[in-house]
Amino acid sequence: MNKKIPVTIFLVILVVLIVASFMHPVDMTALEGYVSPVYASPLALLPPVIAIALALITKEVYSSLMLGIFTGALLYSNFNMELMLNTLFFNEKGGMISKLSDTGNMGILVFLVMLGSLVAMMNRAGGSAAFGKWAAGRIKTRVGAQLATTALGVLIFVDDYFNCLTVGSVMRPVTDSHRVSRAKLAYLIDATAAPICIIAPISSWAAAVTSSVPDGSGINGFVTFLNTIPFNFYALLTIITMLYLSIRRVDFGPMREHEMNALLRGDLYTTPERDYKDDNGNFVSPRGRVIDLVLPVVVLIATCIVGMIYTGGFFSGVNFIDAFANASASRGLVMGGFAALAFTFFFYMYRDVISFTEFMNCFVEGFKAMISPILILTFAWTLSGMTNLLGADQFVSTMVAGNAAALQSLLPAVIFLVAAALAFATGTSWGTFSILIPIVVGVFPSGQMMVISIASCLAGAVAGDHCSPISDTTIMSSAGAQCHHVNHVSTQLPYAITVAAVSFVSYVISGFVKNVFLCLPIAVILMLITLRVIEQITGVEPIEHTAGKTESERV
Repeated sequence: MNKKIPVTIFLVILVVLIVASFMHPVDMTALEGYVSPVYASPLALLPPVIAIALALITKEVYSSLMLGIFTGALLYSNFNMELMLNTLFFNEKGGMISKLSDTGNMGILVFLVMLGSLVAMMNRAGGSAAFGKWAAGRIKTRVGAQLATTALGVLIFVDDYFNCLTVGSVMRPVTDSHRVSRAKLAYLIDATAAPICIIAPISSWAAAVTSSVPDGSGINGFVTFLNTIPFNFYALLTIITMLYLSIRRVDFGPMREHEMNALLRGDLYTTPERDYKDDNGNFVSPRGRVIDLVLPVVVLIATCIVGMIYTGGFFSGVNFIDAFANASASRGLVMGGFAALAFTFFFYMYRDVISFTEFMNCFVEGFKAMISPILILTFAWTLSGMTNLLGADQFVSTMVAGNAAALQSLLPAVIFLVAAALAFATGTSWGTFSILIPIVVGVFPSGQMMVISIASCLAGAVAGDHCSPISDTTIMSSAGAQCHHVNHVSTQLPYAITVAAVSFVSYVISGFVKNVFLCLPIAVILMLITLRVIEQITGVEPIEHTAGKTESERV
């Protein structure tokens, strides 16, 4: 009975606030041009800080995100409950309904369901099981399984969402067979999603960066993007770190516990949460072959690329590069996903691996599998909307612009930190560099410092994205690996912070040296030294060696 008292008190206070609010109703028609009293103030960052802190403390992401959204709506409405409720759901710039009615966001959700359905079909047809058996005969070690996952992630560079879910569905049977934890798989997926896309000239990210360069600046956005690639230290060092950890077979922080638990006990999850635990009772066709997985995935990749360049006007005479720069990722992915589903239907019917009824049931299974990421994405988008309504982006951009002139050579390092903080708080890389790139161009209209500063902005955006529990890419990586979301965030955080710290030092050096032939090798050497020092200080050793000390025989 005592446990119910705080809940009862909270409900009473909430009812009193609602009643008091409606006794002094707000004229909703007179709110045009309304600005929150805390607009562009430090309080604008409070909602995401609350959501992120609670998610890390409680390990429960849904309630944490909802409380962050609720806080943002209260701050925006100046604690008027009627305005708060209208803001929460119906505000055209940040409400939940507005976010779900956005065609780009809804396109991503539809593509998620399509991809989930396609994965269910490949599983039901026996393609995933056949691929797992085929790969198990060729990939003999845990190192091989991790490197194969990395290689596939690098190959799928078109879009980060597509990368996360496709790599996860294809490589899960392989990594599971070698007892690679789901947390490690999620890290490998996340580390080859945004970091690869942000240095790939042909990707949805390249298009977003290109479009962020201000019109009338006289700068070729695509050429500038190409020039930033060797200065994008966070992306490049993340890839090096991932390869180092995989080849050296070492892990540190919470990840080591997950890896040891997977290797010694066969428990791929470690924590009690089993959000995506496979249902072994599902029927799997004995007629399945490797081609039943490989061909639908190849067709999906091809049709998504065609869909993206189609939305960019390629078939109307626009050249390939410009078509990618103008592409709509969500529209292209939906069109590609639909084409892949249609192809898979006819292919499976021809192969007679599943029936028509089973094929249609896979749509329901796919939707069920994606409920968790859909909910988290919806809440994350809404929280980002609340943060924008409070002017967090204006607060950050004003702070940077006001101090840029005094920073000069340190500006790349400062931009990196600001971009990381903004992406961490808002959960969006694209929104971060769309805010900061115009500021960078205003401070450095041309020259090498402009390139280095833009690169640091892109790197910081990806770093913050990697660390943030409300990042859509982080959410997709959890879904692709079928890993509990908070587990993925907590195990990846030490790796992301380590790479970010080395990247920050590298940008301090770059601000003075400005020569990529010196800066990039220095950054790589610093990263390798840092990893080796961590290995020595923490006393970690190859996972298999430790396992051998605690088991009578190697697992």
